Amino acid sequence: MKYFLLLIPFALALLTSCSKEEKFTTNGGDKLEFSVDTLRFDTVFTELGSATRFFRIYNRHKESIRISKIQLMGNQQSKFNLNVDGIPGDSHEEVVVYPNDSIYVFAEVTINPDDPLSASPFFVYDSVMFETNGNKQYVTLEAWGQNANYIPNRWSKDSIVLYSCGGGEVVWDDPKPYVIYGVVAFDNCTLTIPAGARIYVHGGLSRTIDPTNDETIIYNSGRLFFLENGRLQVLGTKEDSVVIQGDRLEQDFANADGQWTGIIFGAGSSGHRLEYATIKNSLFGIYVDSAAELSMKNCKVFNTSGAGLLAIHSQVEAENCLFYNNGDHSVQLSNGGNYNFTYCTLANYGTDVSALEIGNGVCGDADCTASLIRINPLSASFVNCIIFGSKKDEISISDFTGQQGQDASMLSYHFSHCIVRVGDLTDPARGFPDFFTYCDPCINATSADALFVSTGEDDYHLDTLSIAEGKALPLFNITIDLVNNMRDPVMPDIGCFEYQYE
Repeated sequence: MKYFLLLIPFALALLTSCSKEEKFTTNGGDKLEFSVDTLRFDTVFTELGSATRFFRIYNRHKESIRISKIQLMGNQQSKFNLNVDGIPGDSHEEVVVYPNDSIYVFAEVTINPDDPLSASPFFVYDSVMFETNGNKQYVTLEAWGQNANYIPNRWSKDSIVLYSCGGGEVVWDDPKPYVIYGVVAFDNCTLTIPAGARIYVHGGLSRTIDPTNDETIIYNSGRLFFLENGRLQVLGTKEDSVVIQGDRLEQDFANADGQWTGIIFGAGSSGHRLEYATIKNSLFGIYVDSAAELSMKNCKVFNTSGAGLLAIHSQVEAENCLFYNNGDHSVQLSNGGNYNFTYCTLANYGTDVSALEIGNGVCGDADCTASLIRINPLSASFVNCIIFGSKKDEISISDFTGQQGQDASMLSYHFSHCIVRVGDLTDPARGFPDFFTYCDPCINATSADALFVSTGEDDYHLDTLSIAEGKALPLFNITIDLVNNMRDPVMPDIGCFEYQYE
């Protein structure tokens, strides 16, 4: 024992000596390496539980590296905890990694899947920051915070998956929510979403490799795509509507647009039906490609970065629908097609484009070179609709034949019992001076007219003194409004909402 005690000062002297001679790199170009850039926890919790994963930090250099700070960025709100090289804590300073050596970082996540989505979202994120010689590097932490149906699976963030069921039907009727993770396409298959289903879509930029040239392709993830033989049936009810939205449910993201891409009905597809559906927080709401067919009843499309509904040479029937807070046109009908809108409200405030755009062509290049313009006949009907907003002109019309609507076989539009807002559109030098010949009877409203309860609060119910009250054309086949209130059989109101007298 005495010899051991005598050795302690000698050992300490050696350690002190090593410490004095130890060299640390101060080169800003000498960075850390990590065994992963994203640490994923693949457990889906069905009850309160925790899981632990680890990653390694490598020093590939000839001198030691001093990590001045390691910090879990989520702080006290995080669902993760750290242990760095055997020392627990979510913040560490002056951590040394010796030359050509490594240390371990353990991360633990604790999840209660029964917590509300606002407290435990589908995807739980955090990151660990490493500061070295003025550089900041990060490792992302990912876990799943809810017991849900992840479509196609939990590891498909950058995947494009095709579902085919031999002409059959897939029904999403599980009481657990469905989370779309990646790009999900349907062909030779009908997807049916019954009343009350909860659909969340995880968006963001994704990358894939083009197999023809090995180049990286960057695209927007988080989309539902229906190919020619694919079909979507959304069968919500007033009591249990179907909501399709982004998966970020924190309060800060409640009204954030662009969280996922949108719903695409591919060229030639048909039989799509949306009833009592809400589509929100996407890049665009609905894209209807060439010759595709869509029926919409009692739907809301809002908080989109782009158009609420973009239809290209297709066929759309919309009834009792509301479009608002769209970064581009609320409804854009391009390159011809056949369209019928009844009892719909297009509310467009705070944007530089019109609420409605209709046209019988599309440009093939940025300069709209005449030889590249594609033109197809367009027929559009609007009955008992409100098309209004903050611009002087909330309707724009493009006749690519150059005849300004004089050839009805190529451009035919009709507005009946509608409230619109147009100004320059009827200027003979600029547009369509005979517009109101085909908008009859119509009310050309101004900002001074009473119309909605509160556009600032996105409340598009009719104001007590609204000019829309009692001005609609009675239609025996449509007796309810967007939220199932009965319409007056003799003097119904224009727009998607029927005013309710107390």
